[in-house]
Amino acid sequence: MLEELKTLTGESDSKVLSPLLLRAKNIILTETNRSQLTPALEGMQLEVALELYNRQGSEGETSRSEGGVSVSYKDGLSDTILNGIRSHRLARVAGRAFEAKPTKTVSDP
Repeated sequence: MLEELKTLTGESDSKVLSPLLLRAKNIILTETNRSQLTPALEGMQLEVALELYNRQGSEGETSRSEGGVSVSYKDGLSDTILNGIRSHRLARVAGRAFEAKPTKTVSDP
């Protein structure tokens, strides 16, 4: 995944990108009430990390104008990414989220 992020961003420094992947993972786990990423959410991790990378240097800004170009920033992640993440959200019951345990399959002899 790190190599894919390097390709998408053009950034070659792993020290810059690795923390973004970890932060993206933590954001997804928090939003979904899960303890580990599912295969579907692993793909979302790359998208979140890419969005975090693109926002570096503009944290806390709501808008910016330079050279006649005005840019407005939304607080948090884009709606498209958040909706994709939230579709994998676990419900909480009595303050706990219940994840399905992986089932073992028994193969025929």
